Amino acid sequence: MKLPFKYIAILVIVSLAGIFAYQAYWLTGLYHTMHDQMERDITEAMRMSDYNEMMIRVEKLRNDSIKEGTVSVSAGYDNDKSYVSSSTSITTTIPKQEPEKADSLIVEVTGDTISEYEPADLQQSAMRVHEGMDVILGKQNNMQKLTNYFQRGLHSGLDVVLNPDLAIYDSLLTSLLREQGLDMPYRLEYLYAGGGSGNVLPYTDTLSVKGTEGYTPSAQAVQYDYAFNLHGSQLYRLTIEPVTAIVLRQMSGILATSFIILVILSFSFWFLIRTILKQKTLEEMKSDFTNNITHELKTPIAVAYAANDALLNFNQAEEKTQRDKYLRICQEQLQRLSRLVEQILSMSMERRRTFRLHPEELSLQEIVERLVEQHKLKAGKPVHTSTDIEPQDLTVLADRTHFSNILSNLLDNAIKYSNGEAEIDIRCRRIATMEQGEQTEISVSDRGIGIAPEKLKHIFDKFYRVPTGNLHDVKGYGLGLFYVKTMIEKHGGSVSVKSELGKGSTFTIRI
Repeated sequence: MKLPFKYIAILVIVSLAGIFAYQAYWLTGLYHTMHDQMERDITEAMRMSDYNEMMIRVEKLRNDSIKEGTVSVSAGYDNDKSYVSSSTSITTTIPKQEPEKADSLIVEVTGDTISEYEPADLQQSAMRVHEGMDVILGKQNNMQKLTNYFQRGLHSGLDVVLNPDLAIYDSLLTSLLREQGLDMPYRLEYLYAGGGSGNVLPYTDTLSVKGTEGYTPSAQAVQYDYAFNLHGSQLYRLTIEPVTAIVLRQMSGILATSFIILVILSFSFWFLIRTILKQKTLEEMKSDFTNNITHELKTPIAVAYAANDALLNFNQAEEKTQRDKYLRICQEQLQRLSRLVEQILSMSMERRRTFRLHPEELSLQEIVERLVEQHKLKAGKPVHTSTDIEPQDLTVLADRTHFSNILSNLLDNAIKYSNGEAEIDIRCRRIATMEQGEQTEISVSDRGIGIAPEKLKHIFDKFYRVPTGNLHDVKGYGLGLFYVKTMIEKHGGSVSVKSELGKGSTFTIRI
């Protein structure tokens, strides 16, 4: 059972829409994934720049011979609550009043509190640090979070000795962002956030500003905050434009490939539907041709049968006038059948691999005159022809049978599609073309009903006939012009047409 065309079209359109939707969903998901990853990379770049800046400060302290110190960080759980603490110990020599009892004290700075501890107490504190690490690793398997905790704790302790250097941080951040392909202007701020407890309102102080010179953030600019101490009161704020354009640029190869695939799919589906439509149209034309040719075959057979029956059974053969009349009728109908069968056989033969032309030098004057006389005799209307062949002995190299059929079809159409008397102009010339060199050009013009512009591109299609509404006064099979085009191309030539409704048509062949 054949599936109706509308269901095929719906299935194709739904399939194409599904592919487009899936492709759009996949690309959108990829965009969001890459966008989120880039934002994580920016945050990680801020963290790594902060860590490297601390290492530079540690190196500076290591080169300082006046003071020596240590920074300790502890983390763990207390009553099922995680905690992180940081302390800074600065060792310095403090001379006492009695020189013989001079000793050293270790000063520990924790937040804003300064306390004195003996060395034994520090050993117990170090043991608690190791215990805290064991607890936090056992209860929370999140190394990144633990790393951040320790980095913040180290930061809080180190800042007591030496303040962060925003210039160094800015240089390190610029280098890391460029490595990730984020070479874009930005604004970098070193902020302190306080207040928010008791009667003190929240406030934020800008301690220092760096970044790209001359850059002013737009209304769409995005801010990334990185708090680097334990309480989140000190932070770096990076302000840059949205990274959408950068993400799309990184996706350009995928987007271009997807677009090409979608174009190819769209073209394939369009070509499929177009092919189905052409097949459907061809099927309808074949059906019309079968119905038409059945009628055309039946008519001459019936007429010839009736004439022959009259001669045999109604004594019409005894009178010469009647006998000649009925014999002429039989001859005309047999000629009509012969032309129809010849066209059908020609269409069948030209598709065979064994089909061969037998070209020879033909005199156009002789062929044209003979064909004009034949068509004048069989036409059911007055036919006036004008022939212009220059030079008079102009010849053409072609197959005699097929070339005669080509001209015969053109003349037959010119007569059939002329209202009333047929006015036909035949013009033959020798021309020179850039592509084919010297060729013979033959044009057949009429002053008939003409062809609509939108129908011209179809007139050489097999089985195609120009619609004439409910008028059926012009008989045909939709094979004549298809035969003309096919045979001319077999000869290595071309055929073209110019036409205007109500003013006639001109068919030109070059061979």
